[in-house]
Amino acid sequence: MPKYIIEREIPGAGKLTAGELQGIAQKSCSILKNMGPQIQWVESVVTDDKIYCTYIAPNEEEIRKHANEGGFPANKISEIKGMIDPTTSE
Repeated sequence: MPKYIIEREIPGAGKLTAGELQGIAQKSCSILKNMGPQIQWVESVVTDDKIYCTYIAPNEEEIRKHANEGGFPANKISEIKGMIDPTTSE
């Protein structure tokens, strides 16, 4: 199943409180539960004005559906074609 990186432009994202982030996560998980196991949220990284999310999904359309239902921006969706880390150099 393909993996995707979603870039979400959210001004002030880095200033969201733990409670606000928890609320966003709860809303996302609730929508995902209703969508079924074909789409999974792996993790997200919060920066000053963006949140980058990693998802496993059959296609980009499912990610856009999740974003629309949750009211989450999905400014850019990119399919992950490979992964590297320091052990790749060995």
